[in-house]
Amino acid sequence: MSADTVPGVAAPRSPMEGVAFLYAGQGSQKAGMGRDLRDAHPAFRRAFEAVDPSGDIARLCFDATQEELSLTHNTQPAMVAFSIAVTALLDGYGIRPMMAAGLSLGEYSALCAAGVLEPLQAVELVRFRGSAMERATRGRACGMAAVLGLGSAEVADICRRVREGGVGTVEPANINGPRQIVISGDGAAVACAAESALEAGALRCVPLQVSGAFHTSLMRSAGDELRERFATERFGSPWIPVVFNATGTVLQPGQTVPGLLERQVQSSVLFHQTVQCLVGAGVRTVIEVGPGRVLSKLVRKIDQSLEVLNVEDEKSLVRTLKALEGGRRA
Repeated sequence: MSADTVPGVAAPRSPMEGVAFLYAGQGSQKAGMGRDLRDAHPAFRRAFEAVDPSGDIARLCFDATQEELSLTHNTQPAMVAFSIAVTALLDGYGIRPMMAAGLSLGEYSALCAAGVLEPLQAVELVRFRGSAMERATRGRACGMAAVLGLGSAEVADICRRVREGGVGTVEPANINGPRQIVISGDGAAVACAAESALEAGALRCVPLQVSGAFHTSLMRSAGDELRERFATERFGSPWIPVVFNATGTVLQPGQTVPGLLERQVQSSVLFHQTVQCLVGAGVRTVIEVGPGRVLSKLVRKIDQSLEVLNVEDEKSLVRTLKALEGGRRA
């Protein structure tokens, strides 16, 4: 199957200089996401249906409650199917990125946009990933919290002291910016670390509405399951560079995509470094693909020189097309 015939994936031709796609991750999902794009754009609808022959994901995206959509094993395939369809829609307007990246789950969408994963393969892999992540901490009270106002070294030290105190496992999970760090682990340990962070001068500690200890060592069994699954999968060669969460860089000699995906689920997401890598490679415009504008806000805090656009619905699509002059910008 050639790149031109893979539904939902931009073909490896004429990428837009200075433009990167940034794919949202778990937590950005929104009930009804994509419904207006499906109704207005046959290209979106065709790409979505190609990865959802049963219609189960369409029901989750367009008709399910927020509570049902937010279950990890539902969120992950729904978000990737949405992203694949938006990528196909943008490709129809001639908007193709020179680089791609994603936050956690969004990395699979980035790899699909780069031709490393085929669309249906990406959806099936994240469906498996979501179930493996749920199994990893089933029956264990876990949590995550965003620590605002402290640096990564300070937060890492607080987490270390909480672990050494025997409260439980807590680790930095997302380095979202120079002073916005998400911690993750056992619920009691996360609460203890958040309290310690406030005592150390953090501006706020915001609990996140998740039930798993994502991107920590508690996800090791999920990493093991993914390694076994990846051994049966075919990964293509990327036609545009992808920046990886686990390293904050593009693929380096000696690294493999499966190895980095296995590592990603159980180690910190280096989002701050990811954005810096994009800028260093010449990216001037970032298009966030996914509901909400969580990543757009983070990007603006990291580098105010970047033009930040997004596509989540018909209104944002129109704004983005206008900003890019319908995809004709060099």
